[in-house]
Amino acid sequence: MSGNTLKRTFGMREAVTITVGTVVGVGLFTTGANVVGDMGPAVILATFVAMLISIYPALLYAEMGAALPYAGGTYKYASLGIGKPFGMLAGWNFIISLVAVTSGEALAFSFYFKTLFSALGVELPISDRTLATIVVVIFIITNVLGVEMTGKLQNGFMFFFWGVAIIWFITMIPNVQLPYFLEMPEFIQGETPLGFVAAVSMIWWCFAGFETCCAMGEEIKYPQINIPRALFLAPFIVFAVNAAFQWFLVGIVPTEEISALSTASAPFAEAMTKAGILGFSLILLAAGIAFGGDFSTLNASIAVPPRYLFTMARDGAMPKIFARIHKKYQTPYIAILTLGILSAFLIASNSMVYIASVSLFADLFYYVIGIGASFGLRKKHPELNRPYKAPGIMIGAPVSVIIYIVMITQLEREALITGVVWCALGLVVYGVCRRMYKDEENEEEAGVLQPEIPSPEEKKKMDREFNIWKTVVAAAVIIVLLAYVVPFLI
Repeated sequence: MSGNTLKRTFGMREAVTITVGTVVGVGLFTTGANVVGDMGPAVILATFVAMLISIYPALLYAEMGAALPYAGGTYKYASLGIGKPFGMLAGWNFIISLVAVTSGEALAFSFYFKTLFSALGVELPISDRTLATIVVVIFIITNVLGVEMTGKLQNGFMFFFWGVAIIWFITMIPNVQLPYFLEMPEFIQGETPLGFVAAVSMIWWCFAGFETCCAMGEEIKYPQINIPRALFLAPFIVFAVNAAFQWFLVGIVPTEEISALSTASAPFAEAMTKAGILGFSLILLAAGIAFGGDFSTLNASIAVPPRYLFTMARDGAMPKIFARIHKKYQTPYIAILTLGILSAFLIASNSMVYIASVSLFADLFYYVIGIGASFGLRKKHPELNRPYKAPGIMIGAPVSVIIYIVMITQLEREALITGVVWCALGLVVYGVCRRMYKDEENEEEAGVLQPEIPSPEEKKKMDREFNIWKTVVAAAVIIVLLAYVVPFLI
């Protein structure tokens, strides 16, 4: 293996858990849950729309990820499809988006970690920012130590989260009041179409990152098979998880008190307190969110952005120092350390709303570029081997771009200003690096595109695993949708 390429270690399971782990976390347990306070049981409509507008872009990424299994994802796709400046902007925005997720997730961890101890009767004498910074440092160290450790931790965190979540669901069912699903809060009657779009945007932040596995395409085994399969599943998994947790929030909080969730730092803990559900259930919830949901997102959000920065530096779009790989652990350690420090600066703001808005702007802008890249690659590089090809790109791509631009217009002014400044800074750095490195060509990537062919036995094993995932995910989506319909039938 070349000293400047990454090792293929992940299978489909890791591609799914890292992708979903990046998404299922800070949004769901903070701003996504805040929307329940704004919409009550109608939140399922916004969540369903958020899923719908994620599905087609996920198919476009399935096509690009299988055809171009590089580290760097959209940065590479946009560079080849619509030009290197757009590729740089895509990578640059992806980086700040997940750095913001890391910061928000660390703060969310501190909220729920302290809630856990509070439920045990212990008040921790440590600030949210300090606790958040400590946990980020821990994950920086584990990510530097190797991608295999990252993958193992990710699986562990996700399966711990699901185990705890299932137990919590079971213990909470007796506390759910079905009549709450039939009562719309009075404040929702004044909801405007633009207000609904803004709510969808905030919940869509819980879906942003559905293509995360593409950023680690250079480390995924049989990427022409595993990347599309992970992306076929991701939007539906995220929908099922978000809708299930929202269902419990709606079902346990009296309609007249649900608005309190819209401004809560830890809305799930707030909901249980409002419902008078304390003790074991609250301890279980806080432990599951802190050590399962939050840890899985932190692990993935610290692991993935450095791969973008690494690839951009390897191409000469960013300073070459970020392309250094640790001799022993084979990880882009300089990139990991640098972005970890940037996360600590965002943690210092201690504002979840600001962090979410900055991340949302970057996500939406990044996806607009990515969708445009899929269209450009079809035109400029028809010769690419495409193991999967998304249908209807002439209609699907423009419609998706328009939807995402409309959502950008609903963001807070501060987020828009920060996003524009970040993009301008990125262009300056890019311009300086291009002059320094004189558009050097990277010859080491030629081998990255060589397809791996699984043995017949390995292929059967992969197909069996995918069929299990499909069955479980389909069942989860159907069960969650029925849960919202049942109150109207009984």
